[in-house]
Formats: sequence, structure tokens, C-alpha cells
Amino acid sequence: MSGKLCDWHLKCESFACSKDSRSFFLSPHKLANHEIRHFFTVDVEEYFQVKALESVVSRDQWLTQPSRVERSVAKLLDTLARHNTRGTFFVLGWLAKHRPRVVQIIAEAGHEIASHGFSHERVTSLSREAFGEDVRSSKKALEDLIGRPVLGYRAPSFSIIPGYEWAFDVLIEEGYCYDSSLFPILRRGYGYRTARRTPHVIERDSGQLYEFPLATTRILNCSIPAAGGGYLRQFPLSLIRRAFRQATERREPATFYIHPWEIDPGQPRLPVSQLTRIRHYRGLNETLPRIERLLEEFRFGTIESYLPRLERTPELRVTAGAA
Repeated sequence: MSGKLCDWHLKCESFACSKDSRSFFLSPHKLANHEIRHFFTVDVEEYFQVKALESVVSRDQWLTQPSRVERSVAKLLDTLARHNTRGTFFVLGWLAKHRPRVVQIIAEAGHEIASHGFSHERVTSLSREAFGEDVRSSKKALEDLIGRPVLGYRAPSFSIIPGYEWAFDVLIEEGYCYDSSLFPILRRGYGYRTARRTPHVIERDSGQLYEFPLATTRILNCSIPAAGGGYLRQFPLSLIRRAFRQATERREPATFYIHPWEIDPGQPRLPVSQLTRIRHYRGLNETLPRIERLLEEFRFGTIESYLPRLERTPELRVTAGAA
């Protein structure tokens, strides 16, 4: 992949010149003098497709489960519209195949569509070849459906971790421009503790990839996850706000994320352990009001709109790995 954005501009020309996007895209010059705009991202999947529930709902049972993703996505779209905000939606290729209307309403509302893989399989569970097939099929399914380039990827469960940097090479080979999988924390199951905490460019022998890590804050010299998702439901809202206030004060964009099922307190309760019930179901009633608070306090936008800024900032380049 070229180190310049000319290829990206060619891919995105039809979108960047569309009526819906023209007013939202800011030139690099304007970005430098504009109020900080963070990234609002959504990992679009059904409630039963998460890792925590895979012991009770296998992949061959997915089509037998009641679908709830469209109504939750519609609520998120209404909320974002009321706050005049566009976001980046990382969508499963499986949804493009089996729930195409969900993907279409997101795109029709003017939001960015990116890839969350095809079948929500973690990078750590796949060979390099299988991962390539997963991200290739997801990208194609989404692009065929929406008629626009898919530039970004986020690994299920943030599963690009130390030792799996080859995933960056595969993403570059498959035509992705950016990744948003790195969580700069130390946690069992995922996390890339030494990753840079701000948007940066990863230089690989195969090319370059723009990286948008998830938001964190520091307390007593420890890195605390504060990007949203389960942390938005389980932690005090003040901790999440702290991370985005600090980023705003540093004039650096931070990345927020949420799942549609996290604003759906009416979803079926599946027979899982007490710990999983707490982690998966606790705080569902409070998620949407908390998102409203964040949208009232901070400005958010798409990841795609920030790519030109990274190209013009050479000091944000990281060679070889992700640290």
C-alpha cells in the first residue's frame, strides 16, 4: 500500500463528493483549527454473537435466534441524528448476508461502514490464511451491499494482541486503510499494553496502516480502559468522561465504542454463569442515557474523516509493530 493517500482518495471519491458527506468532511487545515472531534464507533452484531455467550449459542444456531439488532441500531441512529453526529459502524459480514437491511439503514443515514470480520471470530483463533479469508469476505459482502469502499477493520474482542502483528500485514494486503483493534491496556483475553494511545500510522514491510486505538485514562500510573462498551455500563460515567476530557484538553481525538445490544434491556436472558450475567446484562437500562450525556458534552465523528490528518503528521508514524 502506498504511503500516500492518493489511493485512498480514489477509493473514496464517490463518497467524499456525495451530498451527505460534503459538509462533514473537514480539510486538514480546518481540522487543525477546529474543535476536537472524537470518534463514535459501533460494533454491530446480534446480542447472541458475543464471546460471552458462545458457550450457549453456537454459530450453527445463530439463524434460529430471534433477531434484535435492527431495532437497537435504529435507536442509535435516531440518537446520533438528534445530536447531528455521524459515526463509524464496524459491521459483521454475516449481517450483510443475513440482515442486509441493518447495513443499508446505517449507510443511508450517512454513517461510515467498516468491517468487524465476517463471523465474529477472534484473530487469535485463526491462522493467517483463515484470517485473510475472513477479512476479505467481510469487506466484499459489505462493499457489494452498500456500493462504497470499506476502509477500516476492528477485530472481534480487540484480538490483535502482541504476537499477532501479522494481522496488520494481512489487512494491508486485503486493501484496508486502517485498523481500530488495539486496546492499550493489560487485560486477560485482550489488550496491547505498549500500543500508542493516540491515532498513529503503523509502518510494515508490506506497507502502512492507520491505527485508531481505544480510549484509556491513567490512574496511579495505570492505564484504565475508558472507551465505552462494558466499561460504560460497569464503571462510573465520570471515568469515561475523564478520558475524553483529557483527550480534548490535549487536542487529541479519542475512540469510543458501543454495541447495539448494550442499549437493549429487553433482550433474552440466556442461561450463563453469574459472572457472565453481570458482565453482559448489568447496566443495560443506563447505557443509552449515558451515551446521550457524552454526545451532549463532546463532539464525535467518523474515523474516515480523520485519515488525511494522519497522512500530514509524520511524527505519528510507528515502525514495524504497534507500540
